[in-house]
Amino acid sequence: MGTVHAKSLDPLPMHGRDLGVHPDDLMETPEPEQESKQEVLENKDVVVQHVNIQGLGRTKEDLLGYEISDVFHAKNLIDVMKKAHVARQRLLRLGIFKDVEVLIDTSEGADALPNGLDVTFEVTEVKRLTGSYNTMVGNNEGSMVLGLKLPNMFGRAEKLTFQFSYGTKETSYGLSFFKPQPGHFERNLTLNMYKVTGQFPWSSLKETDRGMSAELNFPLGMTNHTLKWEGVWRELGCLARSASFAVREESGHSLKSALSHTVSIDSRNSAIFPSRGALLRINQELAGYTGGDASFLKEDFELQLNRRLFWDSVLSASLWGGMLYPIGGQPTCIADRFYLGGPTSVRGFGMYSIGPQSEGDYLGGEAYWAGGLHLYTPLPFRPGKGGFGDLFRTHFFLNAGNLCNLNYGEGPRAHLQKLAECIRWSYGAGIVLRLGNIARLELNYCVPMGVQSGDRICDGVQFGAGIRFL
Repeated sequence: MGTVHAKSLDPLPMHGRDLGVHPDDLMETPEPEQESKQEVLENKDVVVQHVNIQGLGRTKEDLLGYEISDVFHAKNLIDVMKKAHVARQRLLRLGIFKDVEVLIDTSEGADALPNGLDVTFEVTEVKRLTGSYNTMVGNNEGSMVLGLKLPNMFGRAEKLTFQFSYGTKETSYGLSFFKPQPGHFERNLTLNMYKVTGQFPWSSLKETDRGMSAELNFPLGMTNHTLKWEGVWRELGCLARSASFAVREESGHSLKSALSHTVSIDSRNSAIFPSRGALLRINQELAGYTGGDASFLKEDFELQLNRRLFWDSVLSASLWGGMLYPIGGQPTCIADRFYLGGPTSVRGFGMYSIGPQSEGDYLGGEAYWAGGLHLYTPLPFRPGKGGFGDLFRTHFFLNAGNLCNLNYGEGPRAHLQKLAECIRWSYGAGIVLRLGNIARLELNYCVPMGVQSGDRICDGVQFGAGIRFL
């Protein structure tokens, strides 16, 4: 049997730079001896005798042993191909190789078995220093991002990154160090140092954060967890001379030290246009017990359910909610409260312009909920089906929510009653465009309802861009 070259071992049938190995291809050679040996390899057990890695420079071999070890457990040729494909994907996931090729060949030498195979991974390492320039879409904000990266810093997939971002409302720069656990890339530690300057025109507020954080990510069963400590020195100031007295009162310096935990379960088939599956994300943040001026307990959650209907249409339901509980009798800070409204949450309202406000400046709230019901359908007459047209969806929605402050001495029933009062809601339709697998654009015609005094509405066409939508 000859050498099998594999640049991409996708499940059959293959596309693009494919394996080049199909059952028919394996039987092209007319020599009887090769046909006989090929039949043995296809239909009987094989033994992977050697797995080699070629092209290593600064990468440590012990790191890669975890990623390719399953190849030794393959029992037949098809199994070898599948496990080699998985190993190739795991190697590329490390972010330290520019390219990985796979070669599968019969074993040779004195110790070669009749059904023995050798698997070779030919890798091309990325450069020691790489740079990048790209644009980034946040929630109704665009940014230009410049970055410098030292991948594979110590030879075990560590990464040191410096990033500068200049956006329409936010400017930031930061230094981060990423360290995965060998053999378990999902378990990783990230250390950050950063400075972020942001503008929040709906509150006539500007904020400068200087901080550091340590973040540990790990899976546990079906769930993914993030444990984080963050220490940040916050400087709040007025964005305009017309800022309200309530905002001026919040101006000044504060120090927040907080511990947080996030758990998530995500069974969706896509983060942007899911047609099935569910998402549950719960976050808790506790500030004040590790130092700092801010003392609070903050809880919030996100739930999304998706179900495919007829004619490739999808029904989606979302529910968000959260509560901020001050500790030690201190009032909460405007920078820690929740905000609601805008094209990424309750559509038909201005950006974060629902709830408590003073002289036109929105101050956020200590409790909120928001729900959405959506119907996504393909474009009429399916133009560009299977190509460019699949990036678009038509969108019909119904949103509702409320944001307020609570008197925590009144009890849960009074809290629920207050959250059920003065509900804002809206409905409408529009077009949604997917940007890769991380962001989307929406152009909707909105009809806001349940408008309360002080709310800022957007009656008619509203444009939104972001990565997280209600």
